[in-house]
Order: sequence, then structure tokens, then C-alpha cells
Amino acid sequence: MKYISTRGGSEPQSFSDILLGGLAPDGGLYLPEQYPQVSAAELAEWRELPYHALALRILQKYIDDIPACDLKTLADRTYTEHTYRWCRPGRDAADITPLTTLAPGFHLLELSNGPTLAFKDMAMQLLGNLFEYVLDKRGQTINILGATSGDTGSAAEYAMRGKHNVKVFMLSPHGKMSAFQRAQMYSLQDENIVNIAIEGMFDDCQDIVKAVSNDAEFKARYKIGAVNSINWARVLAQIVYYFKGYFAATRSNDEQVAFSVPSGNFGNICAGHVARMMGLPIARLVLATNENDVLDEFFRTGVYRPRGTADTYVTSSPSMDISKASNFERFVFDLVGRDPAVVRDLWSKVDAGGSFDLRATPYMAKLASFGFVSGKSTHADRLLTISDVWQQHQVMIDTHTADAVKVGREHDLSGVPMVVLETAQPVKFAETIQEALGCEPGRPKALEGIELLPQRVQVMPADVGRVKALIAARC
Repeated sequence: MKYISTRGGSEPQSFSDILLGGLAPDGGLYLPEQYPQVSAAELAEWRELPYHALALRILQKYIDDIPACDLKTLADRTYTEHTYRWCRPGRDAADITPLTTLAPGFHLLELSNGPTLAFKDMAMQLLGNLFEYVLDKRGQTINILGATSGDTGSAAEYAMRGKHNVKVFMLSPHGKMSAFQRAQMYSLQDENIVNIAIEGMFDDCQDIVKAVSNDAEFKARYKIGAVNSINWARVLAQIVYYFKGYFAATRSNDEQVAFSVPSGNFGNICAGHVARMMGLPIARLVLATNENDVLDEFFRTGVYRPRGTADTYVTSSPSMDISKASNFERFVFDLVGRDPAVVRDLWSKVDAGGSFDLRATPYMAKLASFGFVSGKSTHADRLLTISDVWQQHQVMIDTHTADAVKVGREHDLSGVPMVVLETAQPVKFAETIQEALGCEPGRPKALEGIELLPQRVQVMPADVGRVKALIAARC
């Protein structure tokens, strides 16, 4: 299996090479040369597998430069009951991603049972083990540069803390995350973790990461890698829970299913797109945005119009306060028939601060065939949905999951199970839960008082040069 860039300017690479490299040298994102297909016999076998064994089967379709026995060890080590133990009362932690039924045919897939109580753990824990394995085999080191709007940062830091030959530089928007999210990241005292709060929005952080990654000389000198969802391994790991969710919500492989996904940077739902391309019977991928509705606008109109920092809203589902969805380029690559020249042209406009319009192109007619529908949710919608789910089902959900429940209900297909991807535990957004329900969400005992711990973070302006200087000084 070889991997190619969405912009066509890079030679095909092995999995381990793109794992460490992150962004392609031409500024594009890596994708496999073709999506491996899942046969009916495989789908039948996989239905009965526990999570770690299912993960291994899917990883083996995309990774052929790590021996099967070593890959099995990595999957077994990653997906353990001990790591994903923070599930709701009454659920079996051994399931890793238990399914909660809210109503007949309407479910939540719990993805937030890992160490940072967010779905990002599902991929990041595997990524940490893959990094350590490949680096040890090659005798190399890596300096990870990432950007977070809330959950990616803590998930990456918890996955990489103490790992051999790895240092993490994580950018976050200063003052824009919840107190719990900040505490999770900034309270870590490990020497290989460096937190940088950028005076701006998430898009400013993401732009800095891309600018550093596009500086080939700097990237090579300081061995810069990525853990954001620009890293294909993140998307690959997330494919697994779409299969697991499908099996949990259906009784046979003759059935279809729909997934409703809170969407900011497009990585989570991109994994669903790939699972569908592999042959998983997904009838609909429901993309839910908050007030920052750039992606909803595209799927409704064919116009992709990223906003500037000043036009990006600060909302109560902050992990989705994103204007430029970096993973969206992967989907558009498939939409335009995998033509890198078209992608280069479209993203030359985006990278210059502009937009693109596919309404008068043949690609618009193909859009429906990929199964996407979309919608948006507001703060008022979130409060109403959190309250409604609690009153009707005694299930407490976080703000991002509420966005997906609200939009998923709007696109419910009669007779087709709807699976909402839960993204975080409510405690991470306690202020909004208090506003919606008048009570504080519970938290694992091990995380009580985390906001009171000493915090280490350096506040900096949104300046690429300043960030580069800090990396150079700390490496």
C-alpha cells in the first residue's frame, strides 16, 4: 500500500514514512492510492470481533510495512479495557465504544471513554504507540507540532507523554477552550510536553502549523511531525469505530445505517467517508456544524467559503469553532475524481484567503452520490437538545454531541438506524451543562480538582517566526 498527495507533487510513500511526515511536501494531504474493499465474507467475520481485533483487521488493509505480529501487539496494547474505562454506569468498558439507545433506531456511539474523555483518544492512543514503535525501529526522534481547538491537544499529550524520542509542541487559542480542557493540557508537567497559547482563534494555530510544515528546510532540520488529523494515521484509526458502530446498531450485514457526526476539521466524518468507500453499508453521513457553518454551506450550496478570524464565532461547542477544515481537502480529492490539478487550483484560492464554487461544475452533480447531508445547530439548540435528551432518556450529553443529535433528528431516515457519534463527556463543558440542566455534570474521581493544579503554558502572538524560535530553542 502506497500513499499519494492530494496535490500530486510527491512520490508515493510507505505508511511509516507518512506517519512521521504528516503534511506532504507539496502542501497536500496523504491518501492511499486506492481504498481497499471489504468483502461480504470479511464483513460477516468482523461482526463478531472485539474492538482490538477489528482494529487489527482494518489496519492490516492499510499498513504493510509493519510486521503483522507487531501490528497485533500495537492494537492489543492500545485498545484495552483499562485505557477506555470511563464509560457510563451500566456499560461494559470491554466494548471500548458501547452503544446507548435513546429511542428505537436512534443511538449514541460512546467514543469518550479514554483518558481525556474525548473521542480523539480513540485515534491518538494508537498514534502514540505507532510513533514510538517506528521511531525506535529507525533510531530517530521527532518533534510533533500540533494545533487544537480543545480535545486534540490533551489527547495527543496524554498519548505522547513519556514516549521515547518524542517531544510535543501544542498550539491552542488563548482563552477559547473550557477551563477543564485547559487544565487537562496545561497541568501536565512532563518535560516532553510544551503548551503554547496563541492570541487568536484555532484557525490561526492551524495556519502556523501548516506554515511551519511547509518550510521544508526547517521541518527537516528539527524533524517536525504532526498529530492533527492532517496525519493519515489519525483518520485510519477512526475508521474502526464506524465499523464497530455499524455492527452494534444492526443485526445483519444486509442493513444500512446513518451516522450523524459533529464536524469542525472534517477528520471525524472523513473517516466515515473512507469507511463508506471501503464498502461499509452507510446510507447517510450527516454532517453537523455549529454557528461556524462553512461545511454546512458547502454541502447545501457547493460553495466553500472559509471565514476570517474576525468572522469565526466563539461558541459553546468550541472544538468546532473552525473555519478552514483541513481534512476537507481529502474529500474534495475524491469528489473531483482524484485529479490533483483540480485540487491544486481550488486550494490555491483557499490558501490565498479566498473561496471556491462548484455549482457550475460537473462535480456538483456527483456530490449526492457520496451520501452527505448537513445542518447546523446554535447555542439555543444545544441547550434545548441537552435538556430534552436528559429529560426523556436520563442521558447527559456534551455540547458537540448535542449538535449532532439535533441535526441527526432532522435527517432521520425511516427504517435506517441513526448512530450519533458522541465526542466528549459533559464535564468538559460544565458551564453549558449547568446552563441547560441547572446541575453540574459528574466526573471521574481521578480528575476531581484538575482545574486547581499548577499549569504550564506560554502565551504568544500568532507569529510563525516566534513559534519557530521557541521550537529551535527547546529542541
